[in-house]
Amino acid sequence: DPPSLSLSVTLDGRALFWFDFPGSRWNPGIPSLPRWPSELESPQDILPESQLCQEILGILGHHLTGRLPEAKGVPILSLFPALPPLSGEPNTLVCLVENVFPPVLDITWSVAGATVTHGVTHGPFVPTSDLTFIRISRISVVPQPGAVYTCTVTLHKDNATMVAYW
Repeated sequence: DPPSLSLSVTLDGRALFWFDFPGSRWNPGIPSLPRWPSELESPQDILPESQLCQEILGILGHHLTGRLPEAKGVPILSLFPALPPLSGEPNTLVCLVENVFPPVLDITWSVAGATVTHGVTHGPFVPTSDLTFIRISRISVVPQPGAVYTCTVTLHKDNATMVAYW
Protein backbone atom coordinates (compact mmCIF):
# COMPACT_ATOMS: atom_id res chain seq x y z
CA ASP A 1 0.00 0.00 0.00
CA PRO A 2 1.32 3.47 -0.77
CA PRO A 3 1.85 5.79 2.21
CA SER A 4 -0.55 8.68 2.61
CA LEU A 5 0.84 12.05 1.64
CA SER A 6 0.46 14.38 4.60
CA LEU A 7 2.22 17.07 6.55
CA SER A 8 1.43 17.91 10.15
CA VAL A 9 2.39 20.34 12.89
CA THR A 10 2.59 18.56 16.24
CA LEU A 11 3.24 19.52 19.85
CA ASP A 12 4.07 16.81 22.39
CA GLY A 13 2.83 14.15 19.98
CA ARG A 14 -0.55 15.82 19.36
CA ALA A 15 -1.43 16.92 15.85
CA LEU A 16 -2.27 20.61 15.97
CA PHE A 17 -2.66 21.07 12.21
CA TRP A 18 -2.38 18.84 9.14
CA PHE A 19 -2.03 19.83 5.51
CA ASP A 20 -4.52 18.42 3.02
CA PHE A 21 -2.55 18.27 -0.25
CA PRO A 22 -5.48 17.56 -2.60
CA GLY A 23 -7.50 20.35 -0.94
CA SER A 24 -4.40 22.60 -0.65
CA ARG A 25 -5.22 23.85 2.84
CA TRP A 26 -4.26 23.51 6.51
CA ASN A 27 -6.83 21.80 8.76
CA PRO A 28 -6.96 21.91 12.55
CA GLY A 29 -6.06 18.59 14.18
CA ILE A 30 -8.16 19.52 17.18
CA PRO A 31 -11.66 20.81 16.35
CA SER A 32 -11.52 23.71 18.83
CA LEU A 33 -8.35 25.22 17.30
CA PRO A 34 -8.73 28.36 15.17
CA ARG A 35 -7.91 28.25 11.46
CA TRP A 36 -4.26 28.29 10.31
CA PRO A 37 -2.98 31.90 10.45
CA SER A 38 -2.84 33.32 6.91
CA GLU A 39 0.53 35.01 7.53
CA LEU A 40 2.21 31.61 8.05
CA GLU A 41 3.17 29.12 5.32
CA SER A 42 0.70 29.03 2.48
CA PRO A 43 0.17 26.06 0.15
CA GLN A 44 2.37 27.80 -2.43
CA ASP A 45 5.20 28.08 0.14
CA ILE A 46 5.03 24.34 0.84
CA LEU A 47 4.93 23.21 -2.80
CA PRO A 48 8.75 23.15 -3.41
CA GLU A 49 9.33 21.05 -0.27
CA SER A 50 6.49 18.73 -1.24
CA GLN A 51 7.95 18.23 -4.71
CA LEU A 52 11.41 17.53 -3.23
CA CYS A 53 9.90 14.96 -0.84
CA GLN A 54 8.11 13.29 -3.76
CA GLU A 55 11.39 13.07 -5.71
CA ILE A 56 13.25 11.60 -2.73
CA LEU A 57 10.41 9.14 -2.10
CA GLY A 58 10.56 8.08 -5.75
CA ILE A 59 14.31 7.45 -5.58
CA LEU A 60 14.34 5.77 -2.16
CA GLY A 61 11.15 3.84 -2.78
CA HIS A 62 12.72 2.06 -5.74
CA HIS A 63 15.80 1.05 -3.71
CA LEU A 64 13.91 0.09 -0.55
CA THR A 65 11.15 -2.02 -2.11
CA GLY A 66 10.95 -5.25 -0.14
CA ARG A 67 13.38 -4.00 2.53
CA LEU A 68 11.07 -1.96 4.74
CA PRO A 69 9.57 -3.66 7.79
CA GLU A 70 6.04 -4.91 7.23
CA ALA A 71 4.63 -4.25 10.68
CA LYS A 72 5.65 -2.83 14.04
CA GLY A 73 3.03 -4.59 16.11
CA VAL A 74 -0.66 -4.74 16.78
CA PRO A 75 -2.44 -1.37 16.72
CA ILE A 76 -4.02 -0.22 19.99
CA LEU A 77 -7.56 1.14 19.77
CA SER A 78 -9.15 3.52 22.31
CA LEU A 79 -12.64 5.07 22.20
CA PHE A 80 -13.64 7.86 24.59
CA PRO A 81 -15.73 11.05 24.80
CA ALA A 82 -13.99 14.42 24.43
CA LEU A 83 -16.02 15.82 27.35
CA PRO A 84 -17.72 14.15 30.31
CA PRO A 85 -20.90 12.70 28.75
CA LEU A 86 -24.34 14.08 29.63
CA SER A 87 -27.46 12.51 28.16
CA GLY A 88 -28.93 14.74 25.44
CA GLU A 89 -25.92 17.14 25.39
CA PRO A 90 -23.74 17.37 22.22
CA ASN A 91 -20.32 15.76 22.54
CA THR A 92 -17.56 14.27 20.42
CA LEU A 93 -16.40 10.67 20.53
CA VAL A 94 -12.71 10.16 19.79
CA CYS A 95 -11.32 6.97 18.27
CA LEU A 96 -7.55 6.88 18.83
CA VAL A 97 -5.48 4.27 16.98
CA GLU A 98 -1.89 3.94 18.21
CA ASN A 99 1.09 1.72 17.30
CA VAL A 100 0.29 1.84 13.57
CA PHE A 101 2.86 0.73 11.00
CA PRO A 102 2.70 0.95 8.07
CA PRO A 103 0.40 4.01 8.07
CA VAL A 104 -2.46 2.41 6.14
CA LEU A 105 -5.86 1.64 7.69
CA ASP A 106 -9.53 2.57 7.49
CA ILE A 107 -11.68 3.88 10.35
CA THR A 108 -15.48 3.64 10.16
CA TRP A 109 -18.25 4.54 12.62
CA SER A 110 -21.65 3.04 13.29
CA VAL A 111 -24.51 3.82 15.65
CA ALA A 112 -26.84 0.98 16.63
CA GLY A 113 -25.29 -1.09 13.83
CA ALA A 114 -25.90 1.50 11.06
CA THR A 115 -22.85 3.03 9.34
CA VAL A 116 -22.51 6.77 9.92
CA THR A 117 -20.50 9.25 7.82
CA HIS A 118 -22.18 12.57 8.75
CA GLY A 119 -20.30 14.42 11.50
CA VAL A 120 -17.22 12.20 11.11
CA THR A 121 -13.68 13.59 10.73
CA HIS A 122 -10.46 11.68 10.17
CA GLY A 123 -7.08 13.12 11.06
CA PRO A 124 -3.83 12.33 9.26
CA PHE A 125 -1.31 9.70 10.31
CA VAL A 126 0.96 11.42 12.84
CA PRO A 127 4.47 10.03 13.39
CA THR A 128 5.59 9.19 16.93
CA SER A 129 9.04 9.00 18.50
CA ASP A 130 8.99 5.17 18.42
CA LEU A 131 8.71 5.13 14.59
CA THR A 132 5.02 4.22 14.54
CA PHE A 133 2.02 6.40 13.75
CA ILE A 134 -1.21 7.40 15.44
CA ARG A 135 -4.48 8.35 13.79
CA ILE A 136 -7.54 9.97 15.32
CA SER A 137 -11.12 9.93 14.06
CA ARG A 138 -13.98 11.86 15.65
CA ILE A 139 -17.76 11.73 15.45
CA SER A 140 -20.21 14.35 16.70
CA VAL A 141 -22.88 12.75 18.92
CA VAL A 142 -25.76 13.59 21.21
CA PRO A 143 -25.57 10.69 23.71
CA GLN A 144 -28.85 8.94 24.43
CA PRO A 145 -29.42 6.15 26.97
CA GLY A 146 -28.92 2.75 25.34
CA ALA A 147 -27.23 4.08 22.17
CA VAL A 148 -24.19 2.02 21.15
CA TYR A 149 -21.45 3.73 19.14
CA THR A 150 -18.84 1.64 17.33
CA CYS A 151 -15.43 2.57 15.95
CA THR A 152 -14.12 -0.07 13.53
CA VAL A 153 -10.51 -0.12 12.33
CA THR A 154 -9.67 -2.25 9.31
CA LEU A 155 -6.11 -3.25 8.38
CA HIS A 156 -6.29 -4.45 4.78
CA LYS A 157 -2.73 -5.74 4.64
CA ASP A 158 -3.31 -8.13 7.58
CA ASN A 159 -6.98 -8.73 6.75
CA ALA A 160 -7.76 -7.78 10.36
CA THR A 161 -10.50 -5.73 12.00
CA MET A 162 -10.61 -4.21 15.48
CA VAL A 163 -13.75 -2.83 17.11
CA ALA A 164 -14.27 -0.52 20.10
CA TYR A 165 -17.68 0.19 21.62
CA TRP A 166 -19.02 3.12 23.63
